[in-house]
Amino acid sequence: MAVLEILSDQRLFGGRQIRFAHDSAVLQCRMQFSVYLPPQATQQDVPALYWLSGLTCTDENFSVKAGAQRVAAELGLALIIPDTSPRGENVPDDPDGASDFGLGAGFYVNATEAPFQQNYQMYDYICKELPALVEAELPLSTSRAISGHSMGGHGALVIALREAGRYRSVSAFSPISNPVNCPWGRKALAGYLGNDESQWQQYDASLLLAQKKAALPILVEQGDADPFLAEQLKPETLQAASAASGSELELRMQTGYDHSYYFIASFIEDHLRFHARHLLP
Repeated sequence: MAVLEILSDQRLFGGRQIRFAHDSAVLQCRMQFSVYLPPQATQQDVPALYWLSGLTCTDENFSVKAGAQRVAAELGLALIIPDTSPRGENVPDDPDGASDFGLGAGFYVNATEAPFQQNYQMYDYICKELPALVEAELPLSTSRAISGHSMGGHGALVIALREAGRYRSVSAFSPISNPVNCPWGRKALAGYLGNDESQWQQYDASLLLAQKKAALPILVEQGDADPFLAEQLKPETLQAASAASGSELELRMQTGYDHSYYFIASFIEDHLRFHARHLLP
């Protein structure tokens, strides 16, 4: 088991905001992630919400900007906030230096294409290595929920739909809902998985949801002033898939909100309380 190195540790709403580093066997590089432990964690193991961030982000975007810790402290929820991709000098990046692929843009898939397959195993990192590590080393129960924003919303939905029984609930802000049919998704899936589009389908939440009724409740938040709404996000495909499979999806369109962390900060309390209803006795 990897050893956790504490990079920073601050008191916050009676709990602790901690940034860790560790050597990842799955990603074959040094990784950083953030954790908020609520005050209840000093007395008992607490359930955890995993937050997956979007393109260009690190673990610090959510921990600094979303304002989630106050409500997490009240509810007794831990927040587990991983990075968005492997990092390091030897980790391959987009050859053109673009921000929608490579470093900061792991898309939460297990890459099969060279040179990315050695490091870009973000699906297994999020589902397997990171939970095993934090649940062994921190006062966490095995009750989990998952959420995310944009690329991270895509990751949260796909992981929750594929990993039946691992999570109690899933939510997303402005998710890339149908990546096989949008520019961001097609670039990433081709780069990480190759040109066989049949292999892409396992990482498309709309396709997964249409095939099988979801075993957990889903909440999706979307701003109608989001500049990426029509071309990249396509929440209507997720809604149609939910209707086709009879799944429990609540899609909330919010008037005037964009794609920023101002949007996330406005509604993160609703999402934490949604997850708490399914995580807490």
